[in-house]
Formats: sequence, structure tokens, C-alpha cells
Amino acid sequence: MKVGFIGLGMMGSGMAANLQKAGYDLVVHDLRRAAAEPYLAKGAVWAEDPRTVAMSSEVVFTSLPGPPEVESVALGERGILSGMSAGKAYFDLSTNSPTLVRKVHAAFAEKNVYMLDSPVSGGPRGAQTGRLALWVGGDEQIFNRHKKVLDAIGDRARYVGPIGAGSVAKLVHNGAGYCLQTALAEMFTVGVKAGIEPLALWEAVRDGASGRRRTFDGLIDQFLPRKYEPAAFALRLAHKDMSLATALGRELNVPMRIANMALAELTEALNRGWGDRDSRSPMLLQEERAGVEIKVDPQRIQHALERDLPAAGGPKRG
Repeated sequence: MKVGFIGLGMMGSGMAANLQKAGYDLVVHDLRRAAAEPYLAKGAVWAEDPRTVAMSSEVVFTSLPGPPEVESVALGERGILSGMSAGKAYFDLSTNSPTLVRKVHAAFAEKNVYMLDSPVSGGPRGAQTGRLALWVGGDEQIFNRHKKVLDAIGDRARYVGPIGAGSVAKLVHNGAGYCLQTALAEMFTVGVKAGIEPLALWEAVRDGASGRRRTFDGLIDQFLPRKYEPAAFALRLAHKDMSLATALGRELNVPMRIANMALAELTEALNRGWGDRDSRSPMLLQEERAGVEIKVDPQRIQHALERDLPAAGGPKRG
């Protein structure tokens, strides 16, 4: 199979290298021809533009900085679409806008060719080692048809839904990560200013209930099944803990914007009379504001855990 790859930057370089290691014949393009030299030296073919890549390949991948670059490369005058023939597939590995993804998909569909959004997570090191998650949105049959080549790029290629779903999953993942990053910076500054040595603090909290569990595993017991009773850890106790944490911040004159927002959520839930419900019950407040109800059958959750056994472990919060 001839595989086209456009965008040989920090992420694309590792992914293209792994495709070549897996035995695929590459057709490559980048704004800088020098970036392609390592692949050309190992037998890849250089293409002068995205159109030529598409004409020369059975499947095309792009790894680009963002939506403007993807739109230009995919739909430009000598873009990918102009070189595609019926039945071929294009996977965009970039972190992209779901709105743009759907626009590009619609344009491709008019020519009876396939576009799937397939953002990746794992960073440059994951791109080099092949330890990447790929979240793919689009035609599931096309995903299945190209699963083998996707597995050469990353070890966790997962179909998540219709076109745009991959990009939504990536934005949820990254958005949650940066929210956590902000909260961790806030709480660690409190701990260090209170006199704890940073490494000792990190080692201590890493051994706690949240520290031992994978980040998103905290959603499986209460939030996803919408089951907040009986409580694993009562809201009234969580409110007490957060009140003490924010009080410490005030004593030390440390700004705690995120913690105060979290305390406000806990307080609103407490005022609803939810004190004996689980400490995650305030998450229902955001569902109300967003106008959605999240409720997953526990059997489906268990099935998902069985497919991914390492996610199943970890203690409950307390």
C-alpha cells in the first residue's frame, strides 16, 4: 500500500517514520523539503504538492498545526481533494475544529471520497515510539478497512463516532487536561507556601486516592452511571475539606480562583440538600446548565473496562 503523508513536523515526523518501519511505501510532502530527506533516504517518494500526494497514494494522512493549514492543504487549488479519486480515504491527524472537519468531509463526500478526523494524543515522544491514542470520527467501515495502517501509527486507534467525533474527543481531553493543570498549579503553590518541600508534596499526593487512579477513571462510579447514592464519600465531607483548603489559601495570601469556584459548586449542591449524596453530585449542576443528561448503562461501562483492563483499577475517592 502506498501511503501519503503531509506534515513532517514534531508529531508528523515520528508517525511517518513508524509507517515506514512497518513497511509502507511513503509519498511525502512538507513545506520544507529538508524535513523529508530522512524518509527519502529510506525509499520514500517526494511530492511537490498535496494534490500529487493524493494522486500517488491509496490513503493520505496529514499532521498540521491547525484548522487554517488543514483547510488549505485539503481544499486548496492543488490540495488533497483535487487529486483524490473515488474510494480513496484521507485521515487528518491534526487537532482540529469539528466545524471545519465537517466542512471538509462534506466537500470530499461530493466526490465520493472519504475524509475522517483522527487526532492523536501522546506528544512527540508517543509519535516516535508508537504509543499514541488515535480518536477517529467518520465512516466506521473505512476505519475498519484501514485499521492496520492506523495501528502502525499508534497503539490505541479507536473509532469514536461520526465525522467530527474524533476532534470533539481530543478537545475534551486537552481541555480537561489544562483545567487540571491550572488546578494543580494552584494547590501546589498553597502546599509549598505552607512549608512543604515540593518533591515531598508531590510524592505524598501521588499516593492518595486521586493520585493512584487514572485521570478519567474517576468518572466511572458516579458520573457516567448517574448514581450518587449511596455515597462513596459524602458531599458534606468534601465541602468541609474544600473549605479548609481555601481557608489555608487565605491564611497564606495565595490566590485560589479554581478552588473557590469548586467550593462554590460544592456549596450550591449542599444547599440543594445533597449533603449525604456522593461528593461528585455537584457535577449534576453542570449538566443542568448545559441542558444534557449523562447516564450510561453500568453494563456498558463494565464492558468498556474489560476491553481496557488497566483502567479498571484504583481506589475510590475518600
